[in-house]
Amino acid sequence: MITLRGLNRALLHRQLLLERSDLTVPDAVDHLVGMQAQEPPAPYYGLWSRLRDFTPDSLGELVADGKVVRAPLQRATIHLVTAADHARVEPVLRAMLRRRFTSSPFRAVLAGLDPDELVREGARLLAERPRTRPDLGRALAERWPELDAESLGHAVTYLLPVVQLPPRGVWGRSGQAVWAQAARWLGAVGEHEDLAGFVRRYLAAFGPATVKDVQLWSGLTRLKDVLPGLGLRVLTDETGRELYDVPEGPLPDPDTPAPVRFLPEFDNVLLGHDDRTRVISTEDYRRGIVIGGKATLLVDGFVNGVWKLAQGLDVQVFRPLTDAQRADVLAEGERLLAFAGVGGEVRIAA
Repeated sequence: MITLRGLNRALLHRQLLLERSDLTVPDAVDHLVGMQAQEPPAPYYGLWSRLRDFTPDSLGELVADGKVVRAPLQRATIHLVTAADHARVEPVLRAMLRRRFTSSPFRAVLAGLDPDELVREGARLLAERPRTRPDLGRALAERWPELDAESLGHAVTYLLPVVQLPPRGVWGRSGQAVWAQAARWLGAVGEHEDLAGFVRRYLAAFGPATVKDVQLWSGLTRLKDVLPGLGLRVLTDETGRELYDVPEGPLPDPDTPAPVRFLPEFDNVLLGHDDRTRVISTEDYRRGIVIGGKATLLVDGFVNGVWKLAQGLDVQVFRPLTDAQRADVLAEGERLLAFAGVGGEVRIAA
């Protein structure tokens, strides 16, 4: 049996949040099985909280060079992965991405359209040049003028393996989301679907976890009969739920000190489980900060506030801090300001 605090410390350890790691940026991104990146700066703050001596350029240069890419992957949301890992992750999720399109609001306005024909035409247009979704949609509407151009553009980015090109996602730069075929930008796409390896990698970075946890994080379904056959360790939590884990997965002492951490919007630890109480209480989840995409503050391993940069650092805490915790929040906040290159001071409010 593993307690709630035991699950918390296991998650923080595997997410590199109990102690900053000396992993390289590519190795850290691979270990995390990608990073949620719908907000372009988020992976930079996420890696700053996880890696020792991390600088924005150490990730920005990899994005600019195409060694790390932004693509729709887990849950059909934009994730940051290494180019090599895209070939491992995308094939596992390819069918799910297509299913997500069939349940999206865009599918209804394309009734009767052959998806394979749309994919072929989208691939042809993206082979001419990378395009924004509106540009892609307008070009597709020339072939299907009776259909909604916006829906056509979205459809191709669900149905065809694609990536977003820099400068989108490069620190200190901005740019529209410009899409290219993954095969052309990366040289190839993966063809081998290693579901078992994918699940084990999730557990190594997020476990122990239930089947529902794996499904919610990935967007995959029907895994109930998959996990029992993978030779995994089985634990139970305080409510009696069955959790799976890789046999070598570390389980730190529940009383291991957890440092203050500032996490970006939609950080991995907040989106990796169906039951998020291992890192955020039900009360705090109901504040809408996860779905609403607010940057969060961890104190003693659990969410206890939100933060934003604006002429300094504004921190709103949900529960009173001890003197020692307040000092830690101020110290880590000063380091965050220095990393972000923002002047001003750290302000803590209830």
